[in-house]
Amino acid sequence: MSTYVETSFETFLNEHDRAAWAATVADVLPEIHEVDRNATEIWFAFFPLALLRALEESAEPEKLAARLLLKGKYYLKDQIDSSHTFLYGHRYWPQIKKAVAEHVGSNSSPATSLADRIREIASSVAAPLRVEQSLVTGITAVALMTLQQVGLENFRATPGAVLIDAKHARRSPAQILKRRAMDDSQGLLGFLRTTDKVWTVRFNENDDDARFRMIHMQEVASAAATDKRDWYAIDERCTVNEGPIPVQCRSASCGTCWVGVLRGAEKLTPVATREGRKMKEFGYVDTEDPQPLIRLACQAQGTGALSIVIPPWNGVFGKHLREQ
Repeated sequence: MSTYVETSFETFLNEHDRAAWAATVADVLPEIHEVDRNATEIWFAFFPLALLRALEESAEPEKLAARLLLKGKYYLKDQIDSSHTFLYGHRYWPQIKKAVAEHVGSNSSPATSLADRIREIASSVAAPLRVEQSLVTGITAVALMTLQQVGLENFRATPGAVLIDAKHARRSPAQILKRRAMDDSQGLLGFLRTTDKVWTVRFNENDDDARFRMIHMQEVASAAATDKRDWYAIDERCTVNEGPIPVQCRSASCGTCWVGVLRGAEKLTPVATREGRKMKEFGYVDTEDPQPLIRLACQAQGTGALSIVIPPWNGVFGKHLREQ
């Protein structure tokens, strides 16, 4: 029976904890195209290395998961090819995945930092594809974090396919950014309307039907509940007749309804004291930004059109991490 020997690149990756990764993402973020800048930050919030490490280091990971109230798909190994479909760079996933796998077996890289490795791999893919390097930088960072969390064998085992349809894959970054920036017309006398304004919330940019309407200053989760399609059949965390965003308490107590805001964070009411405190307790985000990219949908009220992403899991692990 053969024993797997970790490559030097894997060893290099595993030397990076959540703080090192946070610094790396901050380093390369300005070099990521606008279409993927928020998406990259959201992805790293959705799949925190610290949570995986806590589960791996636990003698009884299933009991720990139950204690942390983890629900949904919180292991990245189960969604290697699908976790990042909301990034524009997902269109180049087959090439990025191949380049990363090849990079793992190469010891000739002159790069000395993780940020430089990201740049090097992104450059090697962008040139033959004749695309801007900024369009593949974010997805390259995602690929390396995925590799670190799932291991080389699992990383190589998946097909590495593009999981969005041809229609949406053809959209350019400019087209996507233009669509995100649009607010709903309120009619000829829209400037006179106040509380009766209605906005569109898109929760999957790769599905034209993935949207619901939100009344001005309505909580996002309450607006989602107007979508009466059978979301429970798609995601068991969803409650019947409560819409596509999983929700339980509506009082910032459960953390079930957290979302990432691709576009429109500034169109949501500022984080109130309770939401800010609970978000840190849940472990989703630790920031003093009054309008961050991660929000609780039951607390955030909308004042304009939004593009959001619903994470595949929820739980309460912030307190556990602080104890560790």
